[in-house]
Amino acid sequence: MKLRRGFFDRSVHEVARELVGAKLLVDGVGGTIVEVEAYDHEDPAAHGYRGRTARNASMFGAPGHAYVYRSYGVHWCLNFVCEAERIASAVLIRALEPTERLDAMRARRGLDDPRLFCSGPGRLCQALGITGEQDGLPLDRSPFEVHARAREEQVITGPRIGITRAADRPWRYGLAGSKWVSRPF
Repeated sequence: MKLRRGFFDRSVHEVARELVGAKLLVDGVGGTIVEVEAYDHEDPAAHGYRGRTARNASMFGAPGHAYVYRSYGVHWCLNFVCEAERIASAVLIRALEPTERLDAMRARRGLDDPRLFCSGPGRLCQALGITGEQDGLPLDRSPFEVHARAREEQVITGPRIGITRAADRPWRYGLAGSKWVSRPF
């Protein structure tokens, strides 16, 4: 079942937990989401914490849209906007198990090891062909497809990665036992 925008109009933590095990496709390329991080409007590590800017404007938009930004001027990162408009909460998609169109991922990443295709937000965006062009697009329309997980999954939590503010919060969610996460929990 494809997820509609209403799915995202809830607490970023509820959405994050339920995205683990869901399927993400971008123009038919993708796989199973195995790791995400939650960022809410009261979180000093969130891009929207200090208010709206040109860079983070999509984060303040309607739930069920993409927020794509460039990290350190190098890597694109994909987030799913959650909760009501103007709240600025989003789920960062950190890793997925590649299952669809591995040939396209292999070509985009320039390597053969599927373990390295989508294990990290920058790698994931490169493998799926995500750039700033997708920022603000709805997640229930092309090029995106997000499908609900087929079964209940064992989700584990831990501290987020690569941030300095509020790094101790256990807002990183992952699929228990997955070899596809960006870093072990």
